[in-house]
Amino acid sequence: MGKIPESEEPDEGRSANGVQAVDRVVRALEILAKEGSAAVGDMAERMGVHKSTASRILGALETHGFVQQSARRGKYQLGVGLLRVASSIPRRLSLVHTARPVLEDLAQRYGETVNLAVRRDVYAVNVDQALGAANLASFDWIGNLTPLYATSSGKVFLAYLHTTERDELLRGVELKALTPLTLDRERLERELPVIVERGYASTRGELEDGLNAIAAPVFGHAGDLIGAVSVSGPAFRFDPSDPEVIKAVVAAGREITELMGGPAHTE
Repeated sequence: MGKIPESEEPDEGRSANGVQAVDRVVRALEILAKEGSAAVGDMAERMGVHKSTASRILGALETHGFVQQSARRGKYQLGVGLLRVASSIPRRLSLVHTARPVLEDLAQRYGETVNLAVRRDVYAVNVDQALGAANLASFDWIGNLTPLYATSSGKVFLAYLHTTERDELLRGVELKALTPLTLDRERLERELPVIVERGYASTRGELEDGLNAIAAPVFGHAGDLIGAVSVSGPAFRFDPSDPEVIKAVVAAGREITELMGGPAHTE
């Protein structure tokens, strides 16, 4: 029986090859992290692969800036591209750690679900959550991708984007009606400037029937928007237009901002 053409190989085979390729890339980065720099031949020997394979792996990593050739010709070292990836990790972990007491205080005060979200492309992603005593169910929102246009945190992210960036982002998104109350594009775009003016965003049954929410922005030390803190609860008991709730959520956003080294709020 002849060799199965590559295009007809079973998915399991392609999957195994893909995992092996990833393992080799990780191994290459680990070697350079430990050794500081290495030539292609040395890399091939350490990785247990042919020199041409090591060269292809290093070439691909170099294209993305993850490795670079050192001053000594033929040797590679870790590149600055890794810093772009790694730099987001401590800030995100720091944000979660810093905001946690504020989330817990807010959840205890109102008995509802409090979330901390960051933006990932066209989604708001909840990275931490505190549950209040009034919760009927403990749904875990952490890690869930929720559409920007239908969530209070998502609206915050949209509102504070530069107009050009926001327009480009929204052009690639279909604003599906998730409930009868989900805003269409025209109503959403009218609301966004108001969110910036008042300093918070709210939703009423726009993501799920009967679910209300309110969110406020969190800024980093450079004045850039790095997150949003929100409170959500069932419509029968949670009113996002309650002045006390608005004041508390906005204050929570400002407190986390200041703890993160962001600009202090002045009346």
